[in-house]
Amino acid sequence: MLNGKNILIGITGGIAAYKICELIRMYKRENANVKVVCTPNALNFVTKLTLQTLSQNNVAVEQFEITDFKPEHISYADEADVFVIAPATANTISKISNGIADNLLTSIAAAFKKPIILAPAMNTNMWNNPFVQENLQKLLNHGFISVSPESGYLACGVNGEGRLASLDKIFDRTVEVLLDADKPLKGKKVVVTAGGTVEDIDPVRFISNYSSGKMGIALADEAFFQGADVVLITTKEVQKPYKTVKIKSALEMQTALTEEFDTSDYIFMAAAVADFRVKDFSLNKIKKGDSDTMTLDLVKNPDILQYLCNKKTTDKPIIVGFCAETENLIENAKTKIQKKGCDFIVANDVSRKDIGFSSDENEVYVIDKNLEAKKFEKQPKTAIAREIIGEIYAKSGNLCAHK
Repeated sequence: MLNGKNILIGITGGIAAYKICELIRMYKRENANVKVVCTPNALNFVTKLTLQTLSQNNVAVEQFEITDFKPEHISYADEADVFVIAPATANTISKISNGIADNLLTSIAAAFKKPIILAPAMNTNMWNNPFVQENLQKLLNHGFISVSPESGYLACGVNGEGRLASLDKIFDRTVEVLLDADKPLKGKKVVVTAGGTVEDIDPVRFISNYSSGKMGIALADEAFFQGADVVLITTKEVQKPYKTVKIKSALEMQTALTEEFDTSDYIFMAAAVADFRVKDFSLNKIKKGDSDTMTLDLVKNPDILQYLCNKKTTDKPIIVGFCAETENLIENAKTKIQKKGCDFIVANDVSRKDIGFSSDENEVYVIDKNLEAKKFEKQPKTAIAREIIGEIYAKSGNLCAHK
């Protein structure tokens, strides 16, 4: 996701500094080149050696350490694609907003012409101080980006606002900023389904499956990072910066998809849709009675993938089916794409615990209409999502793959 991107992290003197070690690892896992600059006080909370080991680069602290006859603060400002200051203390926010450059970090900020992301973290009273808020607002008015702190238990022993935002939020905002200038899906609408549908039997029982929705959500996230107008139709409770439609049953999913169909460019059917629902829903809890058995009358749910493929009359939208199998993976997937008529099928073996339902990793085959299959080896579902989107968009002829 961040291959070849240069990220400069600025760490200031707050207790949340220790959390930034994991943020560095998150950037490195996505192949970014990470450099770190600290205020002198930051090293009271995290060691220089730790930061150097994790970033695999020297850590800069002192002002005017000259390298190759170029002032260091200018060198860092020129090289980085984004400057992430986390944690950003009240002191540092106020200095930058007033043009004060009395250490290396604030000097870099003064010279930096590309995006600067602030992740404030401080005591609740400091966060609510009107002068701190005014200084932060000045920076936001000049194009700085803030990942707002959260409420929670603080190091000072109180509960309140001021806790460093989750690392996932800081990471996602960084990715969004870095990819903003290179978004191949800009102007395209991508619809993704995720999770296992739920078919009620009575008010306390239901029919469902083990789908966690992780693969579908990863696809929606990746499409959003690439600039798409995303609609996630899901059975899971999620909070995302794009449109989400919470549904429960197969019939509700079909209705939601029908509403989005005509304006969609790509539809990813990653949800696990129940094949059957009960014929007659009981308004009251069904009592077990004296019988040792109970019979439920089931009726078929609509085949939503088939329904969408039949509805399609032009090249748009590209429809991608998903095939979760426990045996004969490739054969069953090829049969399914021929039967349904979708543009692509993504197949994975859910009998394997390491890549099956609820796992964080996956291994898939992407099969096109010509029955050509390309395998993507086991890796995190976030990475698999990029591979799937890249392969399908490249082959669809409309969008270039995102690398």
